[in-house]
Amino acid sequence: MTEPLVLQPKLDLPAAAPLAEELKTRMTGDVQLDAKDVTQIGSLCLQVILAAATSLKAGGHSLSLTNVNDRVVEQLAQMGFSPETVSEGRV
Repeated sequence: MTEPLVLQPKLDLPAAAPLAEELKTRMTGDVQLDAKDVTQIGSLCLQVILAAATSLKAGGHSLSLTNVNDRVVEQLAQMGFSPETVSEGRV
């Protein structure tokens, strides 16, 4: 496994395109996303992460979301997700 990708604190609209580009470079193996600094996650960045998880799973790899704080867990729950469902790419 390569080094974890430490996510930006604010995963909002401006963060979506850079996140997608960074994830594209890591799609050759398992991907670990470190959410230790995240304070806000928006729906577009969530969609980018879900798409990456789905693609990785289809290719026989995995995506893991680690160090998720309670605030982000709550934001994910408001959108109908948990860190586990995001990692599995379940919609």
